[in-house]
Amino acid sequence: MDRYFDQLDDRWRELPLRKQHKYTLYFFLGYLLLTAGVIAKVWYDAGNFKNDLHIEHLENPVLQKKEHPAPLQDTLTTIFKNKFYERK
Repeated sequence: MDRYFDQLDDRWRELPLRKQHKYTLYFFLGYLLLTAGVIAKVWYDAGNFKNDLHIEHLENPVLQKKEHPAPLQDTLTTIFKNKFYERK
């Protein structure tokens, strides 16, 4: 990886100074346009903000449930009983 970056650095240094300035200017202008676009988008979204959020009291869903859950079974004793009967 270091060798690849060294090769890129060597290629950059071999470019004429005028081309280096030109590429740097293009990268900077691209970055500037991207930044301006993001700022414009945030500004546009902030201007279209709608404050119609309706907040209600939260209710416990367990208390709303009218059915009783099935009774829990003790699976451990069931397993032991089955093993006890398997021995015979």
